[in-house]
Amino acid sequence: MKRSKINEIMAAAEDLIHHYGFVLPPFANWSPDQFKANAPAAARVISGRCGWDITDYGQGRFDQMGLFLFTLRNGLLSDLQRGGGMCYAEKLLISRQDQLSPMHTHAIKAEDIINRGGATLVVELFGSDDQGHCAPDRGGVVLCDGIARPYAAGDKLKLAPGESVTLMPGDWHAFWGEGGDVLIGEVSTVNDDETDNIFREPIGRFAEIEEDVAPTHLLVSDYAAWLG
Repeated sequence: MKRSKINEIMAAAEDLIHHYGFVLPPFANWSPDQFKANAPAAARVISGRCGWDITDYGQGRFDQMGLFLFTLRNGLLSDLQRGGGMCYAEKLLISRQDQLSPMHTHAIKAEDIINRGGATLVVELFGSDDQGHCAPDRGGVVLCDGIARPYAAGDKLKLAPGESVTLMPGDWHAFWGEGGDVLIGEVSTVNDDETDNIFREPIGRFAEIEEDVAPTHLLVSDYAAWLG
């Protein structure tokens, strides 16, 4: 993805987020230079990979397959492993109309996916086979706002604003906006986007960046190169 495109996506995302009454934390507004200057004090922000995240899954077709994310907070895997402390994470996502977030699951993370505003969020679901792979003929059971909802292989949940689904490891899912763009909340156990995203197809999690202009803000995938 071109950096100029990423900057445009950030600006549009901020407008949509503000439209639905959310305000990003102060570090969201830091320029790259401000991030460098504040890096020592922001060690947990950086190590938790909190901040801006825009991906085309390495496919170069962001409008058709992609996702905007902002990680607001993220706990420690060590806390999760010992069963105490900061075991949670929170994100805001934007799924554009008909923009696919491809089929995947997680080995560790359980998550609530919440329609925070906009159009309908469609979540396509499959269960796992005995080896943990996406099973084309298996369903399962998810919670929709605390209510058990059995699903068959390939069922598509349609979540209106205010509705949510709880996805456990092994619940394979893809999602997109139907009828317009959707602001999504994600509340989960500790998030690890580097190792805990398991895709059905062999695709990447992060975009390759073409530096045609200066970045407005750093992406979480920029931290190692820019702040290391």
